[in-house]
Amino acid sequence: MFNVNELLDEAVKETENLDEDEIFLVKDLFKGYVWNRIAVKDRLLLGTLFLNYVNQGKSHLYAIEKTSSHQQQYKKTRYSS
Repeated sequence: MFNVNELLDEAVKETENLDEDEIFLVKDLFKGYVWNRIAVKDRLLLGTLFLNYVNQGKSHLYAIEKTSSHQQQYKKTRYSS
């Protein structure tokens, strides 16, 4: 069982390893087997929490267009959003 707030903290911390201008999905921030073990309802909540975090403007992350499968994409930049 996963705590969604802990997963959010892990996801935010993992963004430090991304290169500038790199585009990613939240699921890219986790190893495949870890992501697959997270319940779908928790993945959806994590996505919402991550988007809210990004929209606060306190990070170097921007929400950009969604994929064709309606997954929110993000981009890491040099400057705070």
